[in-house]
Amino acid sequence: MSTLTTDPTTDLLRWRTERETFLRRPHGWLSLVGLHALTATPSTVPGLPGQWWTDGADVFVRAGAGLTDPETREPLDGTWRRTVGEGLSALVATFVPEGRTDEDRVVVELVRRTGRLHLRTRDPRAASRVDFVGLPTFPYDPAWVLDVPVRWYDKPVEVTVGAAQHGLVHHVRLVGEIDVEREGVVHTLRLTAGHAPGSAGVLFTDEAEGLAPWRVLSVDVDPSADTLRIDLNRTINLPYAFSDFGTCPAPVQGNHLPFAVRAGERDPRGGVS
Repeated sequence: MSTLTTDPTTDLLRWRTERETFLRRPHGWLSLVGLHALTATPSTVPGLPGQWWTDGADVFVRAGAGLTDPETREPLDGTWRRTVGEGLSALVATFVPEGRTDEDRVVVELVRRTGRLHLRTRDPRAASRVDFVGLPTFPYDPAWVLDVPVRWYDKPVEVTVGAAQHGLVHHVRLVGEIDVEREGVVHTLRLTAGHAPGSAGVLFTDEAEGLAPWRVLSVDVDPSADTLRIDLNRTINLPYAFSDFGTCPAPVQGNHLPFAVRAGERDPRGGVS
């Protein structure tokens, strides 16, 4: 994402345009159309050829006509197996429905969450992508750019949190905490290690209306710093907010601001939390 190079409002608009372009990718987060838990019994998956099952460690597929390798596009014939580690995902097959081109293919993703294997399908024709007209957001407000005290932990603290899907959990690493002051009261939020090196995320809830149940703000990790600048205008929605098929982690217990943060992205599906 871009850094501040012009006035804050213009830069934020440019940053949001980049984010919308990222979301609109043919097989991005707006393309999710299904999440299917696999069982030990060979079963069909809605919208896909073949039969799919698992022994708990691997997924097995008795390939049906039309399934292809995601890299070579060669047909997948016979019975084959794939696996993936906890919290990870991997593309295992593609499928071109009748009447479509290869660029319009459905992608089959294998994910392991809470020890269980699931198939997640991505389709460029998903309603959440086709109907997407942009992100609903609050207007830029400089009052939500804050310099806050930060305390970095000497080593990460592992905790278990909930997930967007009922029955799933995530094991996350906490790397520090920040203090957000409001009307003389200090509220502490804990920081979760990010996917990119040197990054962290603040997953939190607040009291504003028209939001997804929780949002996230990305920050840079600087272990030498005791103050962190956070721009809540750049608070974004996690993938689960755009469809029913995300498996995103929930905030750690206590990461709640008991006031309305009218900044950043609003609920893309128009609900009120």
